[in-house]
Amino acid sequence: MFELHPDSPTPLVNQIIDGLRELIDNQTLKPGAKVPSIRAFAASYSVSTFTVVEAYDRLVAQGLLVSRGNAGFFVNRAAGEMLDRHTTEADASRPMFNSEWYLQQIFEIRQLPYKPGCGWLPNDWMYEDGLRRGLRQVAGSPLELSGYGDPMGLMELRTLTAQNLQQELSIVANPAQLMLTHGASQALDLAARTLVRPGDVVLVDDPGYPNLMSILRTQGATLVGVPRTPAGYDLNQLEQLLTHHRPTAFFTQPHLHSPTCSRTPLPQLHRLLQLASQHGFRLVENNLYADMVTEPQPCLASLDHLQQVVYVGSYSKSISPNVRVGYMLANPELMQKLLHLKMRSGLTTSQVMERVVYAAIIDGRWRKHLKRLRQRLAEAHQEVGRHLHRLGFELFTESDEGMYIWTRHPAIPDSAALLDDALEKGIMLGPGQLFMVDAKATGWMRFNVAFSTDPAMWELLEKVFVKHVRRGGM
Repeated sequence: MFELHPDSPTPLVNQIIDGLRELIDNQTLKPGAKVPSIRAFAASYSVSTFTVVEAYDRLVAQGLLVSRGNAGFFVNRAAGEMLDRHTTEADASRPMFNSEWYLQQIFEIRQLPYKPGCGWLPNDWMYEDGLRRGLRQVAGSPLELSGYGDPMGLMELRTLTAQNLQQELSIVANPAQLMLTHGASQALDLAARTLVRPGDVVLVDDPGYPNLMSILRTQGATLVGVPRTPAGYDLNQLEQLLTHHRPTAFFTQPHLHSPTCSRTPLPQLHRLLQLASQHGFRLVENNLYADMVTEPQPCLASLDHLQQVVYVGSYSKSISPNVRVGYMLANPELMQKLLHLKMRSGLTTSQVMERVVYAAIIDGRWRKHLKRLRQRLAEAHQEVGRHLHRLGFELFTESDEGMYIWTRHPAIPDSAALLDDALEKGIMLGPGQLFMVDAKATGWMRFNVAFSTDPAMWELLEKVFVKHVRRGGM
């Protein structure tokens, strides 16, 4: 059909897209025509199936191809109209780097063998045996199938969670101040919809959490980034932003911050609470990775006693991402507003799954699982750090806790430029642009250490890095 040039600086994914677009444009491939299957195309052109999957997926997204179940891919009958909508082939083939694109790619391309850019842990790092025991225990007890359960969530799990938070993080709260949610994402969404109105200025960490930014933008907020440093916040910059913008809220992740894995020292937490009181804004503290902290330290919620702070946590990271059980804490008045919104938008959360989580974490092996998880993460940090240093990368901060390393290479100014070449080798990266508030190109990128220890992956990545370093003239 057309030729591919593996030695060209244009990634193979883009070459396939351009080639098929031209065939569709000149009617060589007519509307309704079937294109070669993924495996057939890969075999004919001696490229990986991952490369073909990515090219076909983008063409489907552009409306040029349609997928018909098990029948394969076909030229869209409206392909001519779709082609007219794009000004240039280059613009059409370039992926849109934003949080929506990232979410779609990271969840849909499940067949990729290497996913250092993802945000969860490998299957064998999860609490599988505890979850199985919890499932058996719940399945063997009487189930209430005709009701929705307590809108606040299972009382036993709320009580135990409140006790653990007080024991481990010194957060003093009763179960009436703790509501279970469908993961931390629902908790953040409820906080955003309760605290933020269209047009409000909201502060977020920069870099920060793409899901949260998407939630806040959907709510109509104007986002202003608070720069993160290896030692926490840039407080001077924060004070200037507060004076200039008068924000409604600051959604932040003080400890094991994603994507940098940095931690905020205690004096900065005290100062942040003073500023919140002085300038009259709420703090929403996302402590999603609390179970991965080796030596817990005070957090905003423990220092503030939930006066100005809404606290968000989850069991999904340490048990399983398929266990969508999170929680949030707030003062009684605000909690009533959050509860009413939860009920209006989704009634209640799954009491069956909450019972499973409760059964899993009262098991004596839960603490052993967390201890082993922290050890494995520390070992992975050391190993991945060695690979990155060997290849000339600099690390944002040296850490042995949490899931991530934030890193960059001085000769690679735009980490998103690596994406296509990495995908062709079956690797999904986490380009830093996706985590930046202004979505500008950056050399920084995020590595999930739990998915980044395979030597075979580093052999493939080294070829990608070397290619781009040479392209940059180094």
